[in-house]
Amino acid sequence: MIIDPILIKQLQAIVGKKHVLTSQEDLMCYSFDGTFAESMPDLVVEPASTEEVSAVIKLAYEHEIPVIARGMASGLAAGTVPFSGGMMLPLTRMNKILEIDRVNMTATVEAGVITADLQNTVEEQDLFYPPDPSSIKYSTLGGNIACNAGGPRCLKYGITGDYVMGLTVVLADGRIIRSGGKTIKNVTGYNLRQLFTGSEGTLGIITQAILKLVSKPQYVYTAVAQFDKLDDASRTVNAILAAGIVPATLEMMDETAIECIEEAMQLGLPLDKEAILIIETDGFDQDVVQRQIQAIARISRETGASEVQIAQDEDERDRLWKARRNVSPSLARRAPNKLGEDISVPRNQIPEAVQRIKAISKKYDLPIVVFGHAGDGNLHPNILFDKRDPEQWERVEKVVGELFATAVELGGTLSGEHGVGTLKLPYLESAIGPVSIQVQQSIKQALDPKGILNPGKAIPN
Repeated sequence: MIIDPILIKQLQAIVGKKHVLTSQEDLMCYSFDGTFAESMPDLVVEPASTEEVSAVIKLAYEHEIPVIARGMASGLAAGTVPFSGGMMLPLTRMNKILEIDRVNMTATVEAGVITADLQNTVEEQDLFYPPDPSSIKYSTLGGNIACNAGGPRCLKYGITGDYVMGLTVVLADGRIIRSGGKTIKNVTGYNLRQLFTGSEGTLGIITQAILKLVSKPQYVYTAVAQFDKLDDASRTVNAILAAGIVPATLEMMDETAIECIEEAMQLGLPLDKEAILIIETDGFDQDVVQRQIQAIARISRETGASEVQIAQDEDERDRLWKARRNVSPSLARRAPNKLGEDISVPRNQIPEAVQRIKAISKKYDLPIVVFGHAGDGNLHPNILFDKRDPEQWERVEKVVGELFATAVELGGTLSGEHGVGTLKLPYLESAIGPVSIQVQQSIKQALDPKGILNPGKAIPN
């Protein structure tokens, strides 16, 4: 696409000359996300406010230029890769925490605020923002909302969308809409804030959000349970929940994940076990929280754990979470490429899902590492391969198809938190059906009639 020099000058007048990027070096930096997919935009525009976003989008709408909103590009579904070229719109300059309202227990933030920065800020005031994607140290809140991100604490506290009380969104023609607010109850009109949440930048560009906060738990206990058999770890997840205990987190890692982390970080993880569970309880009554973690330890032993250790201090707890949050990057030690999926199944189907994933791995002779949020059924099968080998890539595509088929057959779905992006589009109809796709396409047409917002993502054109 050839960008009109007059348009470049108009954009520079809105955001400043240094915030309109057109050099090949700059464009290359915005050509990829957390996957292996790549495609170059035609220009990059860096706005600093909702009003600037609005003015930029009005020009893009007039000239019918594709616009891809982006945070820190940590997405794992190729959702911000600009396959249609056009304009990349990073919102990282919009990084202000505008207000912490202690009375209403809300935070008003711009889209470019880093998730961990908000969490650290509110925790200094004994407040708590629970959503915690593994990319917490660099992912932005706008990106989290656009993908309805999850994380380990979803089991007890819910996903990002459960904390979105209000949104400021720039529509495809540049108009600004504000939906929701600080009120706890609001059933006035359609729930548009939830419509935009998880829409992957295809319906509007989220620039600000009002987020719900809760009180910070005063006591936290963390345990790690080691299992000789992966099946036992899977069954333990259901046994804990069936006992009426809802942990803050309940994470699983298989033997390959354990080995990769230990090779990379030397944290003292067991190399002779098929799986470990990292389990955490939290709350405001120390005795209750302690009893819960002790009950979890007992249940884990009864269902096959060979050893259960309860972290004795904050350093030991941090070591366990450091291991979990570094699973994905550590896999690079085993293969040059990985495809990280996030199928979601009903909790009672976790053991069957894990067995089928391992069978698929054996069938196609490709390592599939299984880890994820076992407590809510959101598993992350990571396929390890070498993309330089066309034959391996052919097998990867077959593996992906069987993984998604497995999830759907077990009553689950294609994604629990990464979104559809482009990588899951070929499988979407099998999960939600043609009528649902038609309805979503109608919504897209109504809000983005020229199809300029993140084209080709989330739903078929």
